[in-house]
Amino acid sequence: MNTVTRLLIATGLILTATTAAAHTGHGAHAESGFLSGLLHPMLGLDHLLAMAAIGFWSVRQNNTMKNATPVFVIGGMILGAGLAWGGLSLPGVEMGITFSVLVAGILIATLAKIPTVLGGSIVGAFMLFHGFAHGTEMPAGVKLAAYLAGFSIVTLAVMFFGRVMGGLMMKADSRFSRGVGGVLAVVGGYLAAA
Repeated sequence: MNTVTRLLIATGLILTATTAAAHTGHGAHAESGFLSGLLHPMLGLDHLLAMAAIGFWSVRQNNTMKNATPVFVIGGMILGAGLAWGGLSLPGVEMGITFSVLVAGILIATLAKIPTVLGGSIVGAFMLFHGFAHGTEMPAGVKLAAYLAGFSIVTLAVMFFGRVMGGLMMKADSRFSRGVGGVLAVVGGYLAAA
């Protein structure tokens, strides 16, 4: 099986996830904070696409940005969750999440390389919205640290999956990467309009 076929299969699997289901709560998984944390990001197409897209995009960035991307991702997620757990509000969370898919798609499609300060700020801001959503939807009665560990592990795993896919696409014609970015931008636009 060639690289393009693998990427198409992986993309198909990601796209079959339930749209925005990560924002409905978990009920049955409330007994395990770690399990709830692991599952929450995996149940929403918007979360999966944004995290994978950030990883995909980070491959083409300078070494500082590429190496710091996981820190920006987790830092933004933890800050967002902390705001939610602190009882603060964050307007436009759903729009911020879907906008992150749209903008990440555009960054990939244009093969944009941006300075670390700007790139880190964009990634951190996107992940702030994702983390806030995770924080507000933590099931009652679970241990905060276990839930945080669960969604942090999955977030990094999906980001690194995107990075691996981006690395494979760098070996192929750049039109494939641009196509992936275009599809992500269209999906992000659809999610924002839905």
